[in-house]
Amino acid sequence: MSKAKKKSSSTGTIALNKRAKYDYFVDQKFEAGLVLSGWEVKSLREGKAQLVDSFVIIHQNEAWLVGARITPLLSASTHVVCEPLRQRKLLLNRKELDRIIQVTEQKGKTCAAMALYWKGNKIKCEVALVTGKKEHDKRDTERDRDWSRDKERLMKHSA
Repeated sequence: MSKAKKKSSSTGTIALNKRAKYDYFVDQKFEAGLVLSGWEVKSLREGKAQLVDSFVIIHQNEAWLVGARITPLLSASTHVVCEPLRQRKLLLNRKELDRIIQVTEQKGKTCAAMALYWKGNKIKCEVALVTGKKEHDKRDTERDRDWSRDKERLMKHSA
């Protein structure tokens, strides 16, 4: 096995949406497959993906990932048109899709992409049903995170 293959298979995570955990309360998570073209898979092997402003929409009873950027490699084929921001279909079973449709119709609820990762030789997208945070909730989250960090630091130095 080559060194490059060992490196890519050792880490399962391709991209994280850290902003989503800051902006939303996560209610329920789902694992979805992705319909990708060949150049997208090659770019994901190199870790060239961003989920910062991505979200999930439901169109004609199908889930679509919108706003996820997969940057094409410089060595991509010249005959293939690479669209970094195209909508990608998510593969979910009917029960999960019905649950997402039911919850997103409620006021204040949405579905966001949380992570892209490898599961075996397949690329999966973790999507979550989320509720938006108010500004004071974001401050509370930040304060709790800072306190946890300071507490760890104090415990480390006192021991």
